[in-house]
Amino acid sequence: MSDDEQVIRALVENWVVWRDAGDWDRFATVWHDDGVMMATWFQGPAGEFIRVSRDGFERGVRILHFLGGTSIDLAGDRAVAQTKMTIAQRATVHEVECDVVCTGRFYDLLERRDGRWGIVLRQPIYERDRLDPVDPAARLALDPGALAEFPDGYRHLAYAQTAIGYRVKRDMPGLTGPEVTALYARGARWLAGENDRRQRDALASRE
Repeated sequence: MSDDEQVIRALVENWVVWRDAGDWDRFATVWHDDGVMMATWFQGPAGEFIRVSRDGFERGVRILHFLGGTSIDLAGDRAVAQTKMTIAQRATVHEVECDVVCTGRFYDLLERRDGRWGIVLRQPIYERDRLDPVDPAARLALDPGALAEFPDGYRHLAYAQTAIGYRVKRDMPGLTGPEVTALYARGARWLAGENDRRQRDALASRE
């Protein structure tokens, strides 16, 4: 692993540790100033993502992350990193306390500016999820029609997040499909040196 790959891997790991611990000052250092975060429940500038994450953390919202392996493609001062991850969230669904777990990848566009690597875009890829009552004896009946409205890779996560009041984006990339194909193409253009600012601004403005 090259020095740049080690730095990027450390940055990816710090994102998870510092965000989940509520270490907001250090969490801000993994981003570039124009960074964009895409998630089921939030799409927009990194600075705003930090603010709303902090607000939620102070209200007791706990969205936790666990990481697996990382694959990094480098092209000079640009990189694309894919990191296996699991998102875990506890929420009350139909008056039953539940844990929802979603497995996928973080897909990150990164750039080295003035000698510092930082995230320009983080777009999770949602591959598979499940929802279970915390109490195994509890009975939980989901609305099959509402569940089917969300993509297969994160439908239980979206169902739980909707139940606690979030507006969930319904066209996030999954393991296969046009959304993830477009994301891979975007990553290739990024590595080829294309200016991504206009695309990121348009993406961040979508609801």
